[in-house]
Amino acid sequence: MGKTLTEKILGEHAGHDVKPGEFAIVCVDLAYVQDGTGPLSVRQMEVMELKTLSDPKRAVVFLDHASPSPRQELSNDHKFLREFCERTGAILSDVGNGISHTVVNEEYANPGDVIVGADSHTCTNGAMCAFATGMGSTDIAVAMCLGHTWMKVPESWKVTVNGTFPKGVYAKDFMLHFIGNVTADGATYKALEFVGPAMESLSIAGRLAISNMAVECGAKVGLFNSDETTKLRLEELGRPEKYKPMSADPDAEYEKELTFDVSALEPTLACPHFVDNTKPLGEVDPVHVDQVFIGTSTNGRLEDYQQAAAILKGKKVAPGTRLIVTPGSRRVLLKGMADGTFPALAEAGGVITGPGCGACVGVHEGVLADGEVCVSTQNRNFKGRMGNPNAFVYLASPATAAATAVTGKITDPREFL
Repeated sequence: MGKTLTEKILGEHAGHDVKPGEFAIVCVDLAYVQDGTGPLSVRQMEVMELKTLSDPKRAVVFLDHASPSPRQELSNDHKFLREFCERTGAILSDVGNGISHTVVNEEYANPGDVIVGADSHTCTNGAMCAFATGMGSTDIAVAMCLGHTWMKVPESWKVTVNGTFPKGVYAKDFMLHFIGNVTADGATYKALEFVGPAMESLSIAGRLAISNMAVECGAKVGLFNSDETTKLRLEELGRPEKYKPMSADPDAEYEKELTFDVSALEPTLACPHFVDNTKPLGEVDPVHVDQVFIGTSTNGRLEDYQQAAAILKGKKVAPGTRLIVTPGSRRVLLKGMADGTFPALAEAGGVITGPGCGACVGVHEGVLADGEVCVSTQNRNFKGRMGNPNAFVYLASPATAAATAVTGKITDPREFL
């Protein structure tokens, strides 16, 4: 009997064949924390009297959620984590280097890896054909110190996506549409394996957006095959030797198989206050928008900003609307400055902040006022997600966000393309 991608990767790291529902102990290629979850992981190491790391080169601490720190207590957490890295040899990705999931893609994630992180959106790097998943801070502490972890092998779903993306419609639109169909908890603890012509056509940036939001329907991981696109990405990042082609066997068995066609897909939004409250843009009232936010681990790649700049170049952000642009990493910032992407966004009236999570989690750099409306490219729009439970957040693609910034109201990007 053939194997799914999940069964192949976890089996290789367990040292034996695995089946859905079994508990397996697997070796870990990379474990990481961020400044919100890291302090708890370190303190749990102290409680368990774990003093050394299995391999410091496979343990990374990211200071990305409060980057730079806006408050005293967060600054103290940063100091605590810096001291931990100095003491143990763990890699420190300091303020301004970028979002953990974005930097992991750029510097660490490879096909066939097992990656665990103390952040629910660790699943982002399923786009690189890595079994990447979020865990609790205590589990990550153990993984860092022992080099392995345990987990239940998830059931796999095969998600076949056919057709060609229409002009002005992107991977983010598909994933919002998908979550709206599956619902916010409809795929709890499942491994989603995305295949089909529409998925094969996506760049790594598009795949990252989809894998990032796999957890928004409850999934454990969102996996893509390792193919020629993966190979080119690894070559671009300077580690071509890490490429290996990987896909499920033709006779692999899945718990469920779903089929979609993007040919008639429209720009899609998730309306307040739930990620699965999704609608085609044409069914959403063109409400006034106070703030537009482009960035985050979902859409913080250069390609995302280039899509936005193509719409905003030569135009101005509408009066009464703010545009905040937060690069996903230092690499993205530097490339976007060099090719004119970020200058174009700034000239249009956008505020370019330092690389990091920015306004997404509501810690700083874009907290909304009571009653304000934001269109954001992030992954969550729960009440209070951006720092104020009395505000309203719509989720959209970078193109939809940019079109909205120009008009000051929810706008179809196809009007500008």
